[in-house]
Amino acid sequence: MIDKIKEHIAEVEKFDTKAKEELEAFRIKYLGKKGILNDFFAEFRNVPKEAKKEFGQTINQLKQAAEGKVTEIREALENAEEDKGVYGDLTRPSEPINLGSRHPISLVKNQIIEIFSNIGFNVSEGPEIEDDWHNFTALNLPEYHPARDMQDTFFIQTNPDVLLRTHTSSVQVRYMENNQPPIRTISPGRVFRNEAISARSHCIFHQVEGLYIDKDVSFADLKQTLLYFTKEMFGKSKIRLRPSYFPFTEPSAEVDIYWGLENEIDYRITKGTGWLEIMGCGMVDPNVLENCGIDSKEYSGFAFGMGIERIAMLLYQIGDIRMFYENDVRFLEQFKSAL
Repeated sequence: MIDKIKEHIAEVEKFDTKAKEELEAFRIKYLGKKGILNDFFAEFRNVPKEAKKEFGQTINQLKQAAEGKVTEIREALENAEEDKGVYGDLTRPSEPINLGSRHPISLVKNQIIEIFSNIGFNVSEGPEIEDDWHNFTALNLPEYHPARDMQDTFFIQTNPDVLLRTHTSSVQVRYMENNQPPIRTISPGRVFRNEAISARSHCIFHQVEGLYIDKDVSFADLKQTLLYFTKEMFGKSKIRLRPSYFPFTEPSAEVDIYWGLENEIDYRITKGTGWLEIMGCGMVDPNVLENCGIDSKEYSGFAFGMGIERIAMLLYQIGDIRMFYENDVRFLEQFKSAL
């Protein structure tokens, strides 16, 4: 009888299946109420006294082997089902991957950075929460200067000396304080002004400002740099500079490009003139250089600045600046091809 039980132990250890039905039949065969184990336990009373110990131990080995085998195979089958539920049929063709898209502001910013990087400009960044010195005073805008009214500012109420930067010129001040000429850098970033939100203006927008300081830098150098930029960015080779005023540059100018009058859109965006304003520029005021620890008698330089949203609106013919901030997937998906 013991040899027969050992044969069953060997049979149990060899058993394997990938079907739940076969596993259940195996369980019933050995562990069911009318199974083999119950038959052997029923025979226990007929076993001679001296053989009971070995007989009982052998039956327990069979029971443990059967229970262990059922548990092992059941877990394997359940794990296989779980994997199939998660991954499905791995031999099937995969679902198409939906490509993401870059935001149009990021696309334009990266393009501007690349254009100026090709002529030696590096990228500098600074904090969005600024102090009065870097945002105003160092830029030739001392306290009570009337030009401060040109920029409606978000001040931190608990500290009137702390504010949200109104331009990335503050980054240029920090860069000049920590670097000696020659300096050639552009400063892209987000800026804030307390303005009413409309189709043409927003309280949050992005700028790229450039700065070049070295010996014998002239207005002609500024013009050639801007002409290079407009050719690369817009494919336009005709620009004009109109006299303007900025507290931190002297002389100052507004830069227009000749957009043309080839279609109805050109007439609309240029108001029938063919000319389109794209940025401001000028020679860095000597007071700004001195405020930043640079000798204005030895060095000179130029600066320029443009709004990224304005450039993006021109390039992509977007009529409402608010669309950049609404996170409408239908709008953003249009820029997938421009990754």
